[in-house]
Amino acid sequence: MNFIAIHSLLLLWLIPVIILLYIYAYKKRKQALQFLADKTQWGQLTSTINKNIRVYKIIIIILAFSALVVALARPTWGEKQVQEVSQSGRDLIFLLDVSRSMLATDIKPNRLERAKIAIRDVLATRHGDRVALIAFAGDNTILCPLTLDYGFFKLMLDDAGPHSVGKGGTLMGDALRMVMRDVIDKQDSKYKDIILITDGEDHESFPIEAASEVGKRGITLYTIGLGSDTMGARVPVNDERHQRNFVKYGGQEVWSKLNPDTLRQMANATPNGRYLNVGTGAIDLGEVYNELSRTAEKTILGKEKIALAKERFQIFLALALLLLCIEMLISDKSKAKQTEAQ
Repeated sequence: MNFIAIHSLLLLWLIPVIILLYIYAYKKRKQALQFLADKTQWGQLTSTINKNIRVYKIIIIILAFSALVVALARPTWGEKQVQEVSQSGRDLIFLLDVSRSMLATDIKPNRLERAKIAIRDVLATRHGDRVALIAFAGDNTILCPLTLDYGFFKLMLDDAGPHSVGKGGTLMGDALRMVMRDVIDKQDSKYKDIILITDGEDHESFPIEAASEVGKRGITLYTIGLGSDTMGARVPVNDERHQRNFVKYGGQEVWSKLNPDTLRQMANATPNGRYLNVGTGAIDLGEVYNELSRTAEKTILGKEKIALAKERFQIFLALALLLLCIEMLISDKSKAKQTEAQ
């Protein structure tokens, strides 16, 4: 015998509580009798009650309660039914910018951590979609290939950072071309979305042309822009003495700004693509993506056969009802007194 909702069996711990309540009620009745009558009258007041039958009634109620709890646990045994379950969804590829500029703090705690929060928001709303994670800066790394294992994906997401890639800089175009080459299956590309999260800086990797190639394959590109596009922010770095400093170029501190124009053009180059300008604000990317992809087609991502044993909770439910009916039909009045009354 197996149980589908085995945690329901914890309710059996209430049986001692029920027994204690009956004992408490018995003592309270006895105290009431002592208050209302002297000992010589106790026999007359209690002679109409058959104490043995009352105990049997209590046992029947406890058995009925136990049978009901077992029914709630949904026991299964016997012949198994084999069902084939299809899992449908889309392939969702996250392109995460891990360049040093993503450590800028114009959005708290920094751009990179807010990007991770946005990705987790999307994961919390997905059921059945395969997900992949690619970190990019001056080069690219597949941290997690397309998978249904969200636990592994989250582990790789938590660890993502500038150390995940070998070179600094930002090459969005190269990242998109790598995804097209190494991650996306050419035959089913229409069932795939790419979410690019970045501050939009690029070092001449021709990202708009790369996005056009993505669009020709029927893939939707969503670009998410993080950071200030006006003042920008300095890029923190640790110096040789492991003290906090800021990146400098030509003796001047470098200020990193969001580049919305490039990201907007990249999204517009793909079917149904959208640019979301988060800036220094906040966004629930999971809710937004749900709305944007509501009418998107899905494909069968896998099938599996599940053997299900037949549920038998009906037996225990019927037993509980039968026991309760029996308890109601049994009278705890003394037969002698019943005869006198007749």
